[in-house]
Amino acid sequence: MSLPGLAAADCGLRGIRTVQGMTHALSARQPVNTATVPHRSPFRYPGGKTWLVPQVRRWMDSRPTKPQVFVEPFAGGGSIGLTVAAENLAERVVLCELDPNVAGVWQVLIHGDAEALARKIEQFQISRENVIAELNRKRRSPVNRAFQTILRNRVQRGGVMAPGAGLMRAGENGKGVASRWYPSTLARRIRDLQTYRARIEFIHGDGFDVIESYKNDPEAVFFIDPPYTAGGKRAGSRLYEQSAIDHVRLFELSASCAGDVLLTYDNAPEVLELARSAGFATKPIAMRSTHNAEMSELLIGRDLSWVA
Repeated sequence: MSLPGLAAADCGLRGIRTVQGMTHALSARQPVNTATVPHRSPFRYPGGKTWLVPQVRRWMDSRPTKPQVFVEPFAGGGSIGLTVAAENLAERVVLCELDPNVAGVWQVLIHGDAEALARKIEQFQISRENVIAELNRKRRSPVNRAFQTILRNRVQRGGVMAPGAGLMRAGENGKGVASRWYPSTLARRIRDLQTYRARIEFIHGDGFDVIESYKNDPEAVFFIDPPYTAGGKRAGSRLYEQSAIDHVRLFELSASCAGDVLLTYDNAPEVLELARSAGFATKPIAMRSTHNAEMSELLIGRDLSWVA
């Protein structure tokens, strides 16, 4: 299948849920207030999915049994997979990321010396001069490389880590590079993650390969949130170094999975056609952009009856 702008080679939810003593009403027509959702990732991702957490909880609750494995093949900031692991919504979670810098952080957080990374974040004295000096250093140890990636993610404009992104200047309230640098909060998230990281496996690799390895397992569920480069969108290519995605192949592969699948995509005509051709249902869901503008994304899956 060939669609304009899609190069195969490169390319109101109702109900109540109580979590940690708080009750949240869910609505697909109103953006979720992310201040009511636990933030677990140390990354500041422009395409992050913290706003989707309440809906993912409902998706998991709608299933007759707890999944044996929850697969997130394009992890990025990993907020959904971390939530599933922290709240024990699946027996285990598999996160996969291709980008070597982002993957380096996950390797330390899940399989390495996360406490050393937390201490390094706490001890760093934030200033424009110190940031430039740190980002120009040649780092060799996994912890130091992970620290540089988190620092870059936090001090560059919009959290963009792709080549060419510049440092924040004025930032929030004129704080410049310190605007998004919350060392105590970041260290706490890293230490909290250690209490449930035994339920998580991280793979540095291609998300397509990970889907292939689990696609015949009926006890596996897949949350698929690829870089948004479908329909000629440039957001994914601006944000991430590893953004070339064969969207046609991804939909075909997702449709072949024995287990349940939930995809999130930009609400674009080309995506709707891909979903239709793969036999998936679609529903738009309200969200807010990083600039606080109301917009919608698409939830895509075989059965979206849990979305009211």
